[in-house]
Amino acid sequence: MPPRPRRNQPSKQAQPNEAARLADRLQQAGYTKRDIARIIDRDPSLVSQFYTRNKGAAFVPALQQVLTAVETGGITDLPELTAIAARHTKRRTTASGARARVRTRALLITPTGSGTGRVGAQAIASGSSRLRPLIAEAARQGLRLAFTVRLAKTGYLHPSGSRTDSPGIRRDVIQRADHTEERSYGSAQTGGHDAADFARRVDAAGGDVTAAVHQWLVDTGRIRPDAHILHLEVRTWRPR
Repeated sequence: MPPRPRRNQPSKQAQPNEAARLADRLQQAGYTKRDIARIIDRDPSLVSQFYTRNKGAAFVPALQQVLTAVETGGITDLPELTAIAARHTKRRTTASGARARVRTRALLITPTGSGTGRVGAQAIASGSSRLRPLIAEAARQGLRLAFTVRLAKTGYLHPSGSRTDSPGIRRDVIQRADHTEERSYGSAQTGGHDAADFARRVDAAGGDVTAAVHQWLVDTGRIRPDAHILHLEVRTWRPR
């Protein structure tokens, strides 16, 4: 009696789709998956899903144009490549032909100017791009903002509760069991920070909110240059 075929044998690996092939060519040109995600203004996890879940068909025209710009036009600047991709990215449509909603957490600013956005480790690694629209809208409306960061205690230059670190803000910083601390910078009581100034910092960092906040903390002598932000929260309000 012939042996029965084994169950659950690994199936033959499918060929990569067009989005994955284009992403491969961009990586061969020196760009990382994180760079590609920034260019198409999406999370890096989506780029990984080009390979694992056959996603990315909607971004093929944009990736083709970006690849042409890199290989033929010699364009290497990420913001410029992002602008090229944006012109060739079409929103998904529903069965009725209407524009589909983007599946992402909305960042809402109320009529009073109050808005909050939080990101964790995965989003921070990709530049906290979900916070960029919140900061940009706050800048457009002339709002103030504050932010809270969490990082290892050894990453801060001032001791917990130091008035030099965060003057005028409640001193009871949040200390966690994993040897990290959360500290806030800016509040409605102290006036906070100019959202327009931070929007310019984010633009100068190529849209990387994490890098912009990190640079501010380094420039103002609050954290070590090699410190890593683990959690980031941005809050906005309308000045009185």
